[in-house]
Amino acid sequence: MISIEEYKIVESIEEAYELNQSRNNQIIAGMCWVKMQDKRIYTGIDISNLGIDTIEEWDDCFRIGAMTPLRTLETDQRILQHFGNGISESLCHIVGVQFRNCATVGASVFMKFPFSDVVTALLALDAEVELYKKGIVPLREFVKMPLDRDILIRIILKKQNTVMKYLSLRNSYTDFPVLAVAVAQTEHGIQACVGARPQRAELVQDDESIFINGITKENAKVFANFVANKLTFGTNTRGSAEYRKHLCKVLVARGVLALIGDESNEN
Repeated sequence: MISIEEYKIVESIEEAYELNQSRNNQIIAGMCWVKMQDKRIYTGIDISNLGIDTIEEWDDCFRIGAMTPLRTLETDQRILQHFGNGISESLCHIVGVQFRNCATVGASVFMKFPFSDVVTALLALDAEVELYKKGIVPLREFVKMPLDRDILIRIILKKQNTVMKYLSLRNSYTDFPVLAVAVAQTEHGIQACVGARPQRAELVQDDESIFINGITKENAKVFANFVANKLTFGTNTRGSAEYRKHLCKVLVARGVLALIGDESNEN
């Protein structure tokens, strides 16, 4: 059971940061994961009044506030029109609508959970994070950093010519994924991000020009094998390393073909 001695609604990011430097204090976001812990928090730091709970569209990017609920990101029509339905697909399996109305994008990204659908999808879109002290950092670098006491302010998605497809396999509809895959076609080529391996999500790019002559069923399978061989997989109660590697090949190939509208799932 969690207990909070003092609850503080802060008026600035600076105030939140100063309070958060004590290991006995903690940022309070949607409380969806925090409430499941067995710990004592001296000061719960509420950042809900800081105006970082919306999605802003700028000329060159979308700026997603850290306190934006997952459901808001899932249903945002601007995101859907620009990037396709990949982000929505990555979020729709997370527990239920009520949960996604509470859980925040920032907490999902900051905690870097290995099973995170959110991180897997955003990595494939070359997202960046804005931190109070470290400034703007590519998400691919941020996920490799150790957890610290900095504060995540927002996630930045650049308006590139990018389409992303998201696929996962789960033992039940709202369970954690056995394996999660996001495949994106960006200005720099096709790349795949694989999460729930069960290690943290990792991005693999087509650095061998596999798709130099376009996407076909044959080179989709070649890329899928390339991705699977680049990554390591582990075993837990949801699946073995061998099973996950096989799933990776299947889901990556399907994701690549989905980019050109082929969703027959024959491979």
